[in-house]
Amino acid sequence: MSEIKCIGVLTSGGDAPGMNAAIRAVTRAAIAQGMDVKGIYRGYKGLIADEIEDFKTQNVSNIIQRGGTILKTARSEEFKTAEGMQKAYENLMKHGIDALIVIGGDGSLTGARSFAQTYNYPIVGLPGTIDNDLYGTDTTIGYDTALNTIMECVDKIRDTASSHERLFFIEVMGRDAGFLALNGAIASGAEAAIIPEISLQKDQLAEMIEQGFRKSKNSSIVLVAESEITGGAMGVAERVEKEYPQFDVRVSILGHLQRGGSPSAQDRILATRMGVAAIDALLEDQRSVMTGIVNDQIVLVPFIKAIKNDKPLDQTLLNVLKVVSM
Repeated sequence: MSEIKCIGVLTSGGDAPGMNAAIRAVTRAAIAQGMDVKGIYRGYKGLIADEIEDFKTQNVSNIIQRGGTILKTARSEEFKTAEGMQKAYENLMKHGIDALIVIGGDGSLTGARSFAQTYNYPIVGLPGTIDNDLYGTDTTIGYDTALNTIMECVDKIRDTASSHERLFFIEVMGRDAGFLALNGAIASGAEAAIIPEISLQKDQLAEMIEQGFRKSKNSSIVLVAESEITGGAMGVAERVEKEYPQFDVRVSILGHLQRGGSPSAQDRILATRMGVAAIDALLEDQRSVMTGIVNDQIVLVPFIKAIKNDKPLDQTLLNVLKVVSM
């Protein structure tokens, strides 16, 4: 492979706290290696539309503490087409970009893998998603901050739940992964978590209400992962209202609150380490890999594994939650 003299960096899909720290690390690590850096705005959409500019050290000054992404992000249906990919490739060539760093989640890395295969083009990915659902890494950029946000929100809702002796169902993000709901429930002292990995059965809900809410507690909080499998917080609450009309049920959907805010120390450190590792990987002629972290060590995970494999949920955490919520 020819020497890499210029890299492009983009953020794609849903934003996650820590993406700016990753952009900063990628930019500065590349410059330290004598490379030129191009910032690509609005993800693959901006790559197709030629929204590309030179990035210097000062472009990434004073951004490590900011949530969101200075490069903006967008979803792009056009990038899934052969014509869209061709336009993207032509723009990379026009700007002399020899390799790409993609910061994003499952969909972003799927697009990166497809593009890399089609054009035999070097891409390294960084796992930027609050859902923590990418295989091959213990944690993803943004997950820790989102978890802290959920914890703070639930702490506040608990004040109201206790005052009014209510049963609160709080919906958190995570798509088809229950990491935020389960760990958020443990961190906030919630009574239960309803997650897609353990599809909800009627007796689970009954058990939770009989043993928890009714016997020993004047209020209960249950975290529900947004998912078609769980039915979301509204779906669960409707069932309770039908089957247990004696309870005063409330629903709170945290929504995009979970995505925002200044990244935690853990997310800033993780994003920085991964950003530097991504440049190292390119210099070592690695391609179509995602930087991950396992047992606090940086690892490189092939795109195909990161995307296709389901990330296992630690089942022992379910028991931990059950024990401490009695």
